[in-house]
Formats: sequence, C-alpha cells, structure tokens
Amino acid sequence: MPDLALRGLSVVTGGRTLVRDVDLDVAAGERVLLTGPSGAGKSTVLRALAGLLEDHLEATGDVRLDGRAPVPGQIGLLVQDPLDAVVAEAAGRDTAFGPENSGLDRVRTWQLVARAHAAARYSAGRDREVVTLSGGERQRLALAGTLAADPAVLLLDEPTSMLDAPTAAAVRAAVLDAARGRSLVVVDHDLAGWGAHVDRVVVLGRDGRVAADGPADRVLVPGSATEGLWLPGVPDPQPLPVPAGLLAPQWRVDGDLLQGEGMGLVRRRRGLRPRPPATVLRAVDVTVRAGRVTPVTGDSGAGKSSLLAVLAGLARPTSGRLLAAAGLAADGRREPHRWRSRDLAARTGWVPQFPEHTFLAHTVREEAAATAAVLGRDTDRAGRLLELLGLADRAEVNPFQLSGGEQRRLALAGALAAGPAVVLADEPTVGQDRGTWAVVAGLLQAAARDGAGVVLSSHDSRLLDAIGGDGGVHLEAGTLREVAA
Repeated sequence: MPDLALRGLSVVTGGRTLVRDVDLDVAAGERVLLTGPSGAGKSTVLRALAGLLEDHLEATGDVRLDGRAPVPGQIGLLVQDPLDAVVAEAAGRDTAFGPENSGLDRVRTWQLVARAHAAARYSAGRDREVVTLSGGERQRLALAGTLAADPAVLLLDEPTSMLDAPTAAAVRAAVLDAARGRSLVVVDHDLAGWGAHVDRVVVLGRDGRVAADGPADRVLVPGSATEGLWLPGVPDPQPLPVPAGLLAPQWRVDGDLLQGEGMGLVRRRRGLRPRPPATVLRAVDVTVRAGRVTPVTGDSGAGKSSLLAVLAGLARPTSGRLLAAAGLAADGRREPHRWRSRDLAARTGWVPQFPEHTFLAHTVREEAAATAAVLGRDTDRAGRLLELLGLADRAEVNPFQLSGGEQRRLALAGALAAGPAVVLADEPTVGQDRGTWAVVAGLLQAAARDGAGVVLSSHDSRLLDAIGGDGGVHLEAGTLREVAA
C-alpha cells in the first residue's frame, strides 16, 4: 500500500489565496481527518490530491503516491456536491462507471456495484433514476461509486453531511470498514463522529495554512488553532442576534400564509424510456404561519425537499391542494404553482439543498441582490446580509468559486434580501462552522421574528432545538406521520 505525500500546495484565484504552503503526508493505511472553518480550503486540498483542480486556479505544489505521480484509478474522490459525480441516468449504471472503465467484465462489475451499494447503505435500487433521489440518497450513491472503483486512497468530502444521524453513523461505519487496508482522508465538520476513528487530525486555518496536525486527543482541544470548530464537549453556540426589522417581509400578511391539505406528489418521467411513476408525498397536511418556524423532519429520502418544492410553488401537488392566504394571491390566484415566476419571487424565498441551482449572476454581490433588483426593491439589505454571513470579502468572486458552505450562505442571503413573506430553507447549515452556523440560525430565527413564515427542513438537531418552533411536520417515506402542536 503506497504512501501519499503533498508538498508545497498553494492555490490562488483572482488574487485570492485559497490554500497556502500546505504539506500533508498520509502513511499507507492511515486515516486522517481534515477539518477547519468554512472556506478554509479543505475541498481544494482534496481536489489537489486527486489531480482535479479547476483550470482557472493558479496552483503550485506536488503530489506523490509511493514516490511517483499517481495514475488514474489509484485515488478515489467523493466530491462535496454529489450531483457533480453523476455520470449516468440510472443508479446502477452510475456506480458501474469506475469498474467498467477499469476493463472488468460484466459479472465482476455488477458484483462490485452490489457490494458498494451495501457498503454505502444505498438502498433505493440500481434501476432508480438518479434525478429522483433525495440529497442524502445521492450522497450515498456517490460514495458507492467511489468505493466501487476500488482505489488505494479514499478522499471523502463531507460524506455524511446531508444524512440523518442514524444513517450518518451507519455510513461512517461503512466508510471505515471499506477503508481497511487503504489510506483515508476525510473532510468533515463532525469532529465527534470521526475523531475517535482516525489516526490524525489536520486543521486548516482561515488563512489556508495548516494550523494543527496530530492525534485527535491533542488537536481537538480549545485554542486558537481550533477556534470556530465543532469541538466535542463544547457547548453549542447560540443563534446570532440580528437587528430587529432587518428581515421584515415586503409583503406583510398575518396569520396563516399557506395551507396544504391532503397533498400528494407523484413524479412522472416522460421520454423515449419512460419510468414508472414515483410517489414521493402522500396525503400531507401542513400550515405555514406568519411569525412562526415550521420544521420539516424525517429520514433521508422521506420527501422533505419535495414538500418544500410544493410549498415554494415549484411543483404542483397531484392530489390535495395548497392555498395561499388571500393577501398573498397573485392576480386572484391563490395556488402558488399557478403564480408567475415574478410573483413567486416577490412572496417566497427558497434556499435549496443544492444552492448553486439558484445562481444567476457573475459575482457574489450581484447574486445576493439579484431577486431584490429584479423586483425593484432596495438592495441595501443584500449588502448587510453579506456582512453578517462573512461573505463581504468575497463580494467580487464568482459564486461557483465559493466553498460549499459559502454557497449555502450566499443562497440564504439572496433569498432573504428581497424580504419574502415565506422562507423555505432546505438543509441550510450543511458545511458551516460554529461561527457561520450561529449567523445562519440567527437569520432564520430573525426572519420569523420579523413576521415571515419560515419552513425549515434539516437533519441538524442543534438548529431544530435552537429555532425549531413549537410545531412541525414529520415525514416517513412521503407520508405524514406526525404533526406536533
């Protein structure tokens, strides 16, 4: 089993340094946790190790595997956004990509696919269309694709960030089992979950340099090198106080904003090879009230993102109905799916699970203000939100060059800047350190305080405990199992 060595990695883009003078040695079979605050350059280091840095980056440094340049197939990378890893329409074909490119025969390929699906706890089926999977299911599928290629070195970027706690624990155990005999470098903010299972912890500082490197019990302690990290045993942060009125809705309506009754959603895929329809929601009731936070909970794949899409007017319920308050009606229409895009934008702010799906502008500054500008509303709020979210110094950066955590914060800024009456946030705290988490939590809490109806889908128990309100919807396999009063 070869040793992995990284020497003198520095990466610059547009005059901004992402990582600086990073050296990293990973012995054969060693398990390393790479962590640090949001935007410190963790994903950049993994991509450099895999030889997959984007062309627009100016990079210096050298990667060696057992003293030689790595050859394709020796290093496997699970990227932060599972959609970036999709290469095929069906889940099984997607996982088979690596073994097939290694020249393995059909029988052996599908044996590896089955083994990888089991190891990654992916259970949605190999014939399932990837586009119909939830974020957590896609994350497990992407992990399966990495494992199926059977690399000597595993590089995993936030492999459990979109999973519920039991599934995350199961996937973590599967990763550790699959990593036996391999070198493993995992990027994650879950220090408690990984710390006990790795040989070393490497911390990147906010300046992109290595701030600490050593055994977990010596590194994961309070200090300047670990400021902002989710250290085990340290009390959770509190949501950041936000000035009153900053997030007041431009379209103010009191009471119930949205009322859903018996809502179902069946997804149908038409084309040359139509697939059987998939029922993702069944008879769901939900009420979104002004000034309240409505949490939506459930295991990965339960239908939470689909429910938010219906509430956002982006999907039409195939049974039941969703009505907005009369004060939110657009041209007399109360069904959100019948509203024009401009009407939707004026009333709702959507923070999707994959935030880059909403990006339209060339710079962070323009992106944060885009919806407000189109609606003819004041864009000053966008600048204040960028300051609060720690993105002001990224204002002229292309949104697609941000880290995953930064992209989520930008999507939140853009959604809130226009003053929506309804805020729909899907896993908004994924990839956040303690400091940025506190800001995200504070803004969502403040949006409800200022009069918006906030719907929050999340596996983050800290967030739900801090701002989850006193009611909510719990889904199991698309079916409403619990409505807390």
